[in-house]
Amino acid sequence: MLTLYYKENCPFCRRVTAVIDRLQLQVELKDAEDEAVEAELIARGGKMLVPYLVDDNKNVEMYESDDIVAHLQANYGTASSTPSRPRISISDNVCVSCEG
Repeated sequence: MLTLYYKENCPFCRRVTAVIDRLQLQVELKDAEDEAVEAELIARGGKMLVPYLVDDNKNVEMYESDDIVAHLQANYGTASSTPSRPRISISDNVCVSCEG
């Protein structure tokens, strides 16, 4: 099972979810704006930082969008599935840092 802790307006999270969509992966999304989810994330990873991926299939947990994208492509992608840095649209309303 794949689980992604994210925040909707985080550009780094959007990058990861774009890759998840392109790879057509089944992922449980947990919105870290919810206080209970935030507490769960801190208990798991030690800090409030998103995106955070939990991959129970590979027994891996990680922060950092670049690392998450590389992991997803290496373990769930195909040679033609997606570029490593998909483009995203960024507005003035997104976070600069996705720390809590």
